[in-house]
Amino acid sequence: MATIPEALALALQHQQAGRLSEAEALYRQILQAQPDHPDALHLLGMVAYQVGKYDIAFDLVSQAIRHNAHVPGYHSNLGEILRLLGKLPDAERHLREALTLAPSFVEARNNLGLVLSQQGKIGDAIAEYHKTLAIQPTYADAHNHLGVVFKNQGNPDAAIVHLQQAVALKPDYAEARSNLGVVLQEQGRLEEAIAQHREALVLKPGAANAYYNLGIALQCQGKLDEAVLMYRQALTLNPSSAQASNNLGVVLQGQGKSADAIAQYNRALTLKPDHAEAHSNLGRTLMEQGAIEDATACYRRALALKPDLVNAHSNLLFCLHYDTAHESTAIVTEYRAWYEQHARKFAAQIAPHANRRDAERPLRIGYVSADFKRHPVGYFLDPVLAAHDPAIVSVFCYSGVSVADEWTAHIRTHADHWREIAWKSDEDVARIIREDGIDILVDMSGHTGGNRLLVFARKPAPVQVTWIGFFTSTGLETMDYLLADGFYSPPLGGAVLTEQLASMPANHLCFRPPVYTPPVAPSTAAMRGYPTFGCFNNLSKINGDVVRVWAAILKRLPEARLILKTHALGDASVRERYGRMFQEQGIEPHRLDLLGPSSHAALLDSYGQFDIALDPFPYCGGWTTCEALWMGIPVITLQGASFSSCIGAGLLQTVGVGEWIADTPDRYIEIAAQLGGNIGGLATLREGLRARVAASSLCDADTFAHNLEQVYRVMWRKWCTDGASTVGHS
Repeated sequence: MATIPEALALALQHQQAGRLSEAEALYRQILQAQPDHPDALHLLGMVAYQVGKYDIAFDLVSQAIRHNAHVPGYHSNLGEILRLLGKLPDAERHLREALTLAPSFVEARNNLGLVLSQQGKIGDAIAEYHKTLAIQPTYADAHNHLGVVFKNQGNPDAAIVHLQQAVALKPDYAEARSNLGVVLQEQGRLEEAIAQHREALVLKPGAANAYYNLGIALQCQGKLDEAVLMYRQALTLNPSSAQASNNLGVVLQGQGKSADAIAQYNRALTLKPDHAEAHSNLGRTLMEQGAIEDATACYRRALALKPDLVNAHSNLLFCLHYDTAHESTAIVTEYRAWYEQHARKFAAQIAPHANRRDAERPLRIGYVSADFKRHPVGYFLDPVLAAHDPAIVSVFCYSGVSVADEWTAHIRTHADHWREIAWKSDEDVARIIREDGIDILVDMSGHTGGNRLLVFARKPAPVQVTWIGFFTSTGLETMDYLLADGFYSPPLGGAVLTEQLASMPANHLCFRPPVYTPPVAPSTAAMRGYPTFGCFNNLSKINGDVVRVWAAILKRLPEARLILKTHALGDASVRERYGRMFQEQGIEPHRLDLLGPSSHAALLDSYGQFDIALDPFPYCGGWTTCEALWMGIPVITLQGASFSSCIGAGLLQTVGVGEWIADTPDRYIEIAAQLGGNIGGLATLREGLRARVAASSLCDADTFAHNLEQVYRVMWRKWCTDGASTVGHS
């Protein structure tokens, strides 16, 4: 038999070559001959470490230290094993012991930095990484770990420098490439990020995390099919990844596959029941399906688990506005809770504004939105921006669009200044707005997706206004005004709104139909002999009370039919659910057409399939109402007590068809029955309604922009005079 030193050397060769079973057999032979041999105990422990048996590794390396406590490598390796076991204070103690024995031991110092970082001792960790690099500037691991620390600290520039250095020093360093990709994608440098993730996968094909990160980058680019493939591969390699299931659910939801999305969210929650984001995302899918009560419960569960999850809280507020069961007092309570939890902390940080208090000078107006694209907000804003008087206002657009489309480029042509903010923090956006010297900052999201309300919480502009996007209050004490129309103010506005209503002289929306809008189709009622009702709003607005009222209309007109069309109805399970809801109200399935998503042009063509549009309540349609009117379709709306329930009334009054406004559900049913019972009248309405809309102030962008500029001027004069934020028109 070979001597113990010879056997030890041969075993080490096997271990370094990855022949772990041969190495283990030799170490055990040595320990049979000499049970207290520290090197054999240590190296056998490292074999266990290499195969993930950390408890066994801990026991063996600890025995080695008991027999020889003066070897730095023993302590360093035990420190790393303890780190992986989650015993961070013990890990720190052994790593410090290793450095006491060998102060220039770069691996131990680097690992100490990692342990300190995981304990939240970030300053101490950074110091250890810098000491490591002072000893050995080419130590790639220290650059990688420094990069991760700087990323987590919100210092992406420093993170990129160190991660790029790690990759330059060690081109086959897959983990560093993946980390670099993450930072690049958080900066919006998606092509560079994807290149790093793909290279990481070439170097380490079995890296589930690299597939996951690549999925995120592709998702950010809007390449949903590819993102799905990456997330599924990540789950194949790591089936226990709740986060990958959650993200896969988000992508599937974006593809309109709501049932598959729900399955992934539920899978994530099975793996990790306290996954707050998965609860919130499940709530969002249920909300889009119209299951408002279930969605509300999901959001509340998410917030119980993670009270600072601001998007879940915004979605909860959105849900409450959709639900007829919630009184205004409940909504006010939730608004206050949202403000206290997420926004109040910024109030003490608000600095005085340096804007020149000249009441009549040209104004710098900033519009903030993630919807400068083919979206109702983008459609409504476009004609207004085009009609702004450059002698009166200078337009700044702060775009949170992550995947731009051709409409983004079109809107950009109307802006004097364009700022990309999708990948910037709220703090950075607020700083940029202050540096731009914005006088009046306009929110165009409210509590909808991609909102930047926490920018407005920092009050970067002296006057702040919310308009479009949400059609109701933001709950922010730093939001000065809510832009409203001059026809209808909500009876409960003072109770619900934190903002002052700033009323336009007439309508507060401006409509310009898309260039691809088809001609008005012939009357379907005249051809069929019976009326067809329709609604193209999101299902989140079509609650049980709405279904009951619409079913009552169909009962009044036994031959009438109803068409619903929206993206969520692309899912068979959702169609079945709504079919059951109507059947429970006595409406047979053959009287319903439940249609899924299509292109916008095809959707406009679909207006030719029905005669009367039914506006949902209590949250009315906006853009859909304008489209229906333009396509010759009368719209029946139920005016309520909240601002969001008055939008339809304002639009109809603008066009001069106030007779279609109901103040009670019974009146809503009666108007529908009267319109539906007059087949000849429907044909006449259809022929003349587009011309009526075109001639109304709803389509007069020049006058609208002038009125808006005048409202801005009143706001500005008030601030210049005394800093007050009250304005309104009787």
